[in-house]
Amino acid sequence: MSSNKLGEILIKQGLLRPDQVQVALTEANRNKSRLGPTLITMGLLKDAQILRALEKQYAIPGVDVSQFEIDQSVTGIVNRDFCEKNCVIPLSKAGTTLVVAFADPSNLQVRDDLRYISKCKIQPIVATESAIMQAIAKYYAISTDDLVSKGIEAETELQFTNNTAAVEVGGSSDSDDAPVVKFVNGILLEAIRRRASDIHFEPYEKKYRVRFRVDGGLIEAASPPMNSGPAISSRIKIMSKMDIAEKRRPQDGRLKIKLNKENRDMDFRVNSIPTMWGEKIVMRLLDKTNLQLDMTKLGFEEEDLKLLKNTIHLPQGMVLITGPTGSGKTTTIYSALFEVNQPDTNICTAEDPIEFNLEGINQVQMNPDIDLNFSTALRAFLRQDPDIVMVGEIRDLETAEIAFKAASTGHMVVSTLHTNDAPATVNRLIEMGIAPYIITSTLNLVVAQRLVGRICESCKEAVEVPEAALLAIGVPKVDIPKFKIHRGRGCGTCNNTGIKGRMAIYELMPMTEKIKNAVLRNVSVTELRQIARDSGVRTLRRAALLKLARGQTTIEEVINSSVKDSE
Repeated sequence: MSSNKLGEILIKQGLLRPDQVQVALTEANRNKSRLGPTLITMGLLKDAQILRALEKQYAIPGVDVSQFEIDQSVTGIVNRDFCEKNCVIPLSKAGTTLVVAFADPSNLQVRDDLRYISKCKIQPIVATESAIMQAIAKYYAISTDDLVSKGIEAETELQFTNNTAAVEVGGSSDSDDAPVVKFVNGILLEAIRRRASDIHFEPYEKKYRVRFRVDGGLIEAASPPMNSGPAISSRIKIMSKMDIAEKRRPQDGRLKIKLNKENRDMDFRVNSIPTMWGEKIVMRLLDKTNLQLDMTKLGFEEEDLKLLKNTIHLPQGMVLITGPTGSGKTTTIYSALFEVNQPDTNICTAEDPIEFNLEGINQVQMNPDIDLNFSTALRAFLRQDPDIVMVGEIRDLETAEIAFKAASTGHMVVSTLHTNDAPATVNRLIEMGIAPYIITSTLNLVVAQRLVGRICESCKEAVEVPEAALLAIGVPKVDIPKFKIHRGRGCGTCNNTGIKGRMAIYELMPMTEKIKNAVLRNVSVTELRQIARDSGVRTLRRAALLKLARGQTTIEEVINSSVKDSE
């Protein structure tokens, strides 16, 4: 009922249309979450807009919790578990009155519980769920004991499954391994809650640490006892169906978890390597709910998105997505496949590994042990009557030759390549051994991409930047007045980094006649790059500067994500 009321308020305030609210309510019900966080996740509203509506809904003052400095004596009154379970956080205490921020102030039972726990009169104020959860993460440090207790909670929240059999979540209470089992479960639950993309379990000479990668940066999450490292590694390897006896070679595994409360699945890709002080394990979280399949939200400029959509709908040819590892190529490819995934289209993909399962698409996992690689899969696909073929990566001449053959015989081929920018892709293909005339007759479009950090909206502020600094990063002198530079001050919402989330920047190089002629003349990469710019190709640096001018990212992110045009 409260979600419906919030939706009505947002419609009256002119912030949303009724159809947008209805879609968000459906999504919130599906994920068993509140409407506010769902609207933020969908990118329809910002935290501050939700807060103003919540004030109106509950008729009590609202507060941006991220701007509060909460004293340790106040957080000590109510424990972390209670705060997380009920989405509340105490902010201050004056005499016998405790000021508490609620995501849902109408819950009288929680107020009564707080009155009993704190022996204080409760003064409720309203705050957004995301801001409260970020504040809890900031002010309540997680100890190893906390993670073990989270593991107990995880036994009811998480259901561990695998392709072959169910994996036991907890050990017997009298087992020596039970604390390790609970610790690992607690780490997985905490990583999911923090929306981490990777978990690193790292042994060193004098310590063992666990780190999460959140929004591209690594943050330390826990430091369990040093002697627990081998037991933690063994537990993860058992869960991931890896060989626990083999500690000298790298291994790969996979783990699937079902989140009971939210009724969704989470896949983990697991890799172990032997280091000097023991096995390091990295778990990649593959959350399908975070997979952005709406191409309009990936970061494409309007004209670039139109070009890509037109190209992937062509009956034959090739589209190459390029960039380093971790630049978002997989998301872009899946979004492109989602765009063309229709009942009358046969799509086959060769992947290593399959990161997300997409309904209606025939996905094949590569397996070198049985000689099932990209080239053998491609050969098989050509006998499967495909319309669109996706190759995870063109790594060698054999794969490249079959891919180009498929693209020239009535199929649309989409693949990836590791190159720095779009013009360098052509040079890389020629170095592999593909003839220039085959490239010009088959390749339709090259898309190079990178990821840049998005400024945290909760602590965003304008900053003055010397003109020389803008000129140094490639901003033309005439355009400098258009640039309003911002940065994130750092708050609880963004773990004091100033960056919350990431977005992609793109360089799209269509194979125009000028570029084709240049390729056939076998020009250098530098010359091809210049011809591409003269033809109107927007470089990665230019794409990053557009985001900077709009106040979406910072100068540091622009420098880190792209090569200056003159270089």
